[in-house]
Amino acid sequence: MAFEDVINASIGNQKDRPLMKKECFAVSTALGNYLRKYGREVYLPVLYKDLLQYRYSTPLRNKEGKLTHWETALYDLKEMQHLRESLLKTYAVLKTDGNEAYLHNLEVERIDFCEFGNSVPFRIRIRNVVNDNYDHYYIKDVDASRIYGLELEHLLSPNRLKFLYYNHTLVEEHIAGIPGDVYLDKYIQDPNTNKVRLAKEFVKFNERCFVRLLGDMRSYNFVVDVTPDIEDYQYKIRAIDFDQQCYEPRKNFYLPQFFKENNTYVLTVLEHLKSEAIAQYQAEEHTAMAYRVIATRYRLAELLGIMRTDELSENYKVPILRADLNEVHSTQAFAKCTTMGDIVRQQLKTMLGSSILSIQKGQGRFRD
Repeated sequence: MAFEDVINASIGNQKDRPLMKKECFAVSTALGNYLRKYGREVYLPVLYKDLLQYRYSTPLRNKEGKLTHWETALYDLKEMQHLRESLLKTYAVLKTDGNEAYLHNLEVERIDFCEFGNSVPFRIRIRNVVNDNYDHYYIKDVDASRIYGLELEHLLSPNRLKFLYYNHTLVEEHIAGIPGDVYLDKYIQDPNTNKVRLAKEFVKFNERCFVRLLGDMRSYNFVVDVTPDIEDYQYKIRAIDFDQQCYEPRKNFYLPQFFKENNTYVLTVLEHLKSEAIAQYQAEEHTAMAYRVIATRYRLAELLGIMRTDELSENYKVPILRADLNEVHSTQAFAKCTTMGDIVRQQLKTMLGSSILSIQKGQGRFRD
């Protein structure tokens, strides 16, 4: 697909947007066994349902005094004392494999929640009382499609993710970066911004989402990580919301370039990159993902095998998406797909198959 086909990014298209919060899907026995095998399922001292017992809440404002989508949950004293200990121990499980030797230096500063999100997540703010540094982590209700999204991100993207599952509860570490919508408001016009490098990263991010069918990557669902380099800056765009892994029926939903919230990023690409460069960066991302598939092939095959048997979306969406992908790839390879997991597997094969074969042939020549 040519990146220049961006009409939806300019005017929007409601049929390519989620109309309501998605359904949450239970963790199957097979997926639970997979999570246990790879160290994702561990005992957690606090459960999602424990955090629902707050008495009232207050709107949370940012540093500029503007309202956010978050609210601060307030608990009675007895309940908070119990939660404090459990939340700190959970932080130790996430960060230090359960080592509680440093907990006396930590305090639970705030518990926020967001009704705007599909999983209605709780965000826990942990403060180090010694140096006043703080960190965050998240506690969410379990959704199997989100777990698949997290695990595919871990296996197929440049980023490693730490998340834990236990008894209808999902705990995730914080992904640092500037929210994509905030970056557009405050930083993209900074004279120090290297728009060529930013455009390159958006092309790669766009391609990465489409290859593994991660949807709804509007600007507030990803972050921009800026790293000073030798003489300039490097940029990395990272997804922070994985609820919409292979859930929606339209292929445009899996291409960040088609969301009007991302229009400025798209225009930056078109202004600073020629078609040949765009194609080059798409090919580079395919090659990088192909190497990751080869490196994690046994674990990935196991995950996809389970994913193909799980229900991750409404049944009527499957034939719509497979028809869309058959059309965009000029193939009938998706015609036999009966589940969203089938479609993800075929999408990886269709988009990365030639790169994987090329790498394997090269490795064979090297061995010879």
